[in-house]
Amino acid sequence: MSDVKKEAAQNLIGRPLNLETLVQYQPGAVVSKTVLEKKTGTVTLFAFDEGQGLSEHTAPFDALAYLLDGEAEVTISGQPQRVVRGEMIIMPANQPHALRAVKAFKMALVMIRSM
Repeated sequence: MSDVKKEAAQNLIGRPLNLETLVQYQPGAVVSKTVLEKKTGTVTLFAFDEGQGLSEHTAPFDALAYLLDGEAEVTISGQPQRVVRGEMIIMPANQPHALRAVKAFKMALVMIRSM
């Protein structure tokens, strides 16, 4: 993480925050903001405009996606699931997954790294 990002992340520590307000939608884009980054894992906020997504990929670690707003289609190993505000889904390590905004959505992504 760059020094600028580290400094910005430091400003988030030790006070109550509303995760939904920390990342904003941008037309036709996917926006991300790292909240916490450690050797053991990361917490990243995302805002996906309607129709935007992440193409199928795999990750070597489990990831928990918690929707703060909107509606997403999350496909894991070819099985699509609808996820809405207030719900979460766990994307298992080493299984292909993709995300698509059915409606504009925001999520907190928590990735746990393990040996």
